[in-house]
Amino acid sequence: MATFNIRGKNIEITQKLREYVEKRVGKIAKYFDKVDEISVFLEVEKDSHIVEVTANIYGGLVLRGEESTGDMYTSIDLVVEKLERQIHKQKTKLERRFRAGGFKGEMIEEQKLRAEREEEADSAEYPIVKTKRFVVKPMDVQEAIMQMNLINHSFFVFRDAQTEEFCVVYKRKDGAYGLIESGN
Repeated sequence: MATFNIRGKNIEITQKLREYVEKRVGKIAKYFDKVDEISVFLEVEKDSHIVEVTANIYGGLVLRGEESTGDMYTSIDLVVEKLERQIHKQKTKLERRFRAGGFKGEMIEEQKLRAEREEEADSAEYPIVKTKRFVVKPMDVQEAIMQMNLINHSFFVFRDAQTEEFCVVYKRKDGAYGLIESGN
């Protein structure tokens, strides 16, 4: 069973809400042999009920999803659906990645990155409103694109497995992908 880290902002995490989060979000664990930790951040901002889920899967894979609606329980349900769609969409690549085991591909047929939360920094002209810290691990471009899609970001920083150089893959407006390589 995955370890849950459930935090909130402008909301009380009641026992009922905690149990609902663990039951619904815990569904994604059925796709993998081992899920290290599932971080869930719940926030109420005006009329928006925002849910951010980050699941750290054994082997360094990260799934991420975010949803916002007028109801916290609806946001939780929608973020789980989004994560399951990401898993379904990346099924073949996940099976290849976890050839030695870990990914339960048959579950789809049936149905060490950690983000740090908002840290405000003072800056005169360009305020930094959020800082994230993560381990940059060696991988190939295709794995980096898969990882970017799984965390639902428009870019992903990684270290090229062959050259050990830092690179960035990004999603272009036309739907294609781009690669930025560091060089001397």
